[in-house]
Amino acid sequence: MSTTTTRLVDYDEAVTRFDPVIGIEVHVELGTRTKMFDDAPTEFGEGPNTQVTPVSLGLPGALPALNRTAVESAIKIGLALNCEIAELCRFARKNYFYPDVPKNFQTSQYDEPIAHDGWIDVELEDGTVVRVEIERAHMEEDAGKNTHVGGATGRIHGAEYSLVDYNRAGIPLVEIVTRPITGVGERAPEVARAYVQTLRDIFRALGVSEARMERGNVRADVNVSLRPSPGAPLGTRTETKNVNSFRSVERAVRYEISRQAAVLTDGGTVVQETRHWHEDTGITTPGRVKSDAEDYRYFPEPDLVPVAPAREWVEEIRATLPEMPVARRRRLQGEWGYADAEMRDVVNAGAIELIEATVADGASPAAARKWWMGELARTANAEGLALEELAITPLQVAELQGLVDSGRLNDKLARQVLSGVLAGEGSPEQVAHARGLEVVSDDGALLAAVDAALAAQPDVAEKIRGGNLGPVGAIIGAVMKATRGQADAGRVRELVLERVAQG
Repeated sequence: MSTTTTRLVDYDEAVTRFDPVIGIEVHVELGTRTKMFDDAPTEFGEGPNTQVTPVSLGLPGALPALNRTAVESAIKIGLALNCEIAELCRFARKNYFYPDVPKNFQTSQYDEPIAHDGWIDVELEDGTVVRVEIERAHMEEDAGKNTHVGGATGRIHGAEYSLVDYNRAGIPLVEIVTRPITGVGERAPEVARAYVQTLRDIFRALGVSEARMERGNVRADVNVSLRPSPGAPLGTRTETKNVNSFRSVERAVRYEISRQAAVLTDGGTVVQETRHWHEDTGITTPGRVKSDAEDYRYFPEPDLVPVAPAREWVEEIRATLPEMPVARRRRLQGEWGYADAEMRDVVNAGAIELIEATVADGASPAAARKWWMGELARTANAEGLALEELAITPLQVAELQGLVDSGRLNDKLARQVLSGVLAGEGSPEQVAHARGLEVVSDDGALLAAVDAALAAQPDVAEKIRGGNLGPVGAIIGAVMKATRGQADAGRVRELVLERVAQG
């Protein structure tokens, strides 16, 4: 990586002087059991080069056979993006020479994609909706993975040697390409992030991929260009490759806008090139001059016949599509009675499915949100985990709230029970019993504690008898302390007033 300092223009100044235009290419690994063109397994995390066949390795004479499930998943994605599904499409060879492409070409689709001319509405955090036009969604295979050992950057420059793992080679991909996204101005980074997040949610809703960005299931290539004004021709674009988190997508767009603005302000020319994103420093650095289509010498794949999805099959697939995430969020918000800001917080925390399951297991929407967005969110943040990675299930959260609703726990005791559940001590019922945390509901025991508190503070008791109810809190506090917080404060108050009235 270059050690020279790149000049940047302040972002607010950059978007005042130039009109940003973005385009995004998203690759999603399909969750098929086998690869796109052979029966090699696709399990994640297996030993290097153990998930391969002669086809995966590009050995001479090995012939591909198309994965029907991958085609079905691609059609689902196309339909969900309001695309036209091609009546006839074909694969092509995209020729380039990297060690992680064992055939020296990638089997992809070029001028005949399986889906084209679609759109998707993307909702920003403040409720603004931006329509993103989809140019195409096409099928292809993934490359292998290079690991460069030695050096300071993890890249090939300065490495001592490189290793290649072909387990990923041949895994089915769908690449979704937008048309230029214009007219979003200073909100371009926010739109880019929301678009990729919307696609991730769609992939999960369709069940076509785990869509885990941290595993590389979803990767985004972010194109950015600047022009002097909205009516001017498009500027020269750069493509920042393989950005794999929502936050990084937003940061990469923002950085490129500031960097390109500095180049143009200084009278320079933006180079059409690929760039690398550096998560640690939040910058991009040059990769290679961007290739055009003719550089890849595309030609039809001779070993695969054209794909012609029957219209009846396409309509059958359309009929199985689930409710799309945006429509589902709006429906759930109405059912749950959440304010817009509350629902945005739930969405941003990735808690919709957890809250929905908790409500289905018997908790009220308000209670479910209280636990997942309160104590559990704080715990997840402190431990650096996603909410779904916490050692608690929606059913257990609903059971915990049930103990509160029945009066067996108050909020303070419930938080202690929650801590026990997260520590692996069992269900809420088991933790409450083992730790002896249930609310003391026996009036006899409570009266004994009330009498002791009144006897210890006769002046307070006298004030209450005189009609001053302010000091009641002191008696309640003493009873709560005596019962280790396990008394029902409301019932204690009733008993205190009854005892004082009796003289």
